[in-house]
This record gives sequence, C-alpha cells and structure tokens, in this order.
Amino acid sequence: MKLASLKSGRDGRLVVVSRDLTRYADASHIAPTLQSALDNWKRHAPRLETLAEEVELGSVPTERFHEKDCASPLPRAYQWADGSAYVNHVQLVRKARGAEMPETFWTDPLMYQGGSDSFLCPRDPIPLADESWGCDMEGEVAIITGDVRPGADRNEARKAIRLVMLCNDVSLRNLIPNELGKGFGFFQSKPSSAFSPVAVTPDELGSMWDGDRLNGALSVRLNGEPFGRANTRVDMTFDFPTLVAHAARTRPLSAGSIIGSGTVSNRGEDGGPGLPVAEGGVGYSCIAELRMIETITHGAPKTGFLKAGDRVEIEMLDDKGRSVFGRIDQVVGG
Repeated sequence: MKLASLKSGRDGRLVVVSRDLTRYADASHIAPTLQSALDNWKRHAPRLETLAEEVELGSVPTERFHEKDCASPLPRAYQWADGSAYVNHVQLVRKARGAEMPETFWTDPLMYQGGSDSFLCPRDPIPLADESWGCDMEGEVAIITGDVRPGADRNEARKAIRLVMLCNDVSLRNLIPNELGKGFGFFQSKPSSAFSPVAVTPDELGSMWDGDRLNGALSVRLNGEPFGRANTRVDMTFDFPTLVAHAARTRPLSAGSIIGSGTVSNRGEDGGPGLPVAEGGVGYSCIAELRMIETITHGAPKTGFLKAGDRVEIEMLDDKGRSVFGRIDQVVGG
C-alpha cells in the first residue's frame, strides 16, 4: 500500500493513496497520523491494507490526490539516521576536500544523526540564507522502521522495515570541512531534508524490492535537465538490514525511525567515477560528485552549487513509466 500525510497541523493527516497516485481515501478513522499507525502497526496495518484494496476497487469514497498538498510522510520523526551505503560517493566527496578514506569505510558503515524535528514538504522551497554555503541536493532512498531492539541482527532488522521512500538530503558543502574538522560531526551543514510525497510498503514494490535493497533508476533533474539516473541497487555496499542493525547496535530504534541510504552513486563501466548523463553515463545524485569529476578532468570544478531559483526534482518510475513514490520538486529559496 501507499501512504501519505496531507498537510494538517504538525504531524499531518494520514491517507491511503491509489497505486497510480491519482486518488486517496482518508485513513484518520484508522490512525490519525502515520506515526500513530507505526506505533501500533500490527493492529493498524491490516485495516489500512483493506482500505487500500477498497481504494483500488472504487468501493470507498476518494478524492483527487495532489502531491502539492503533502507533507513529508513523517513531517517530524523520533529518529533520522543517514548512512553512506554507496561508498563510491564517500570516496569521491572525501577526495574533493583532500581527505583520505580509511579502508574500514568498505566494511563498517558511516552514519550520522540528522535533525528530524522539521522535515521539508516534498514541494517546499529549499531555504538558503547564503549561497556561499554551497547548497547541494542529495538523492537518496530511505526506509521507516518499526521498533527495533538493541543488538538486533540483520534478520530482525529486515523484518522491521515498514515503509520505503525517497529523500533529498540537503547539504551545505562549504560548511562541512570546518565542521568535521572539529571532530564532532555534522550539524549546521545539514539543514532540513525532504522526503517523497508517498511512502510505500515493501510488498507493494514487487520486483523493485528484494528484501534488502530498492532496485530502480533514481531520476535527479536540475533545472529541468537530467542530472542523474543511478540505479539504487547497483554499488550499494551496505544494504538496509545492515544499516538498521548498525543503527541499533547499542540502542533501540523507536517505531517511526528513518534510516537513509546516503547519496545514490554508481561507478562507471570501467570501474571509475562514471560519466555525466549528457556523455552517456548515469550521472550523479549530487553536485559534489560532478565537481570532483571536473576537478579530475579539468583541474578545477566548473559546476557551481545550487543558487536561488534553481529547481531540483527527484523521482523513481516503475517499468511502466509510472511514478512510484511521487516527486520531490523543490526550488531553492523559492
């Protein structure tokens, strides 16, 4: 089933959305918010699934679904922990700022705890007070968990995955080096993120979900032009059960915790960093990677970071060309 939160108060109003994202039925009589549904998933999920079936059959009243009316599926969450599952991306952006990458990064996931109290709506503008901060988009996949006990293994972690969605993890690249240089992690360099209008249960994804990874081309467009179409399954060093178990190694995860994949990144056919879409490659899911390639090729980056008025779109289509999660569509400072 596909779930969304329409804008209403701080935590939205839960609705069930049709598979083709054209219609929705109110689900607040089952659970007023998505967080409420997650808190008692065993009770609420079967009723929500029944409502989803009724939406497809046309046997319940529905209204037209407009993605602009959506908050992020969880407008705020108890936990937002973002990993770096695509180590190719980590390698490139660290190289861009002159930082060596330890070999352990290939065997032990990176993860940071982001701000989860104020997610952007999927059609909200990206606030940017100062263009010199180096604003960048990061196209990602994210999952929402149920309760996870401390020390959970991969099998428990896999069973705890409730929903899958897309993410724009906004980064302020020029603030990162000084912040990490303090040895205490991201904070100011990681403002509010945005998630796709719709969150989808794994069973609804069919062959696009193998239990561990999402399999599809992540479309990233910048100012209407294709920027990236990396495959989310390819080159994912750490799958989602691994990331969830990593996050729960020493503490529990509460229902409604969001775990991100980090920026989706594919190597080129030759094992190198890959080519832009315009040159026949799958491109990139963030500007920082393209700037690194430009530095390697030309000695300096040519592409600037986001500026006021730039438009970022992130989406995934199924094999029939239909949007799976809806589209993140944001204008910088708009």
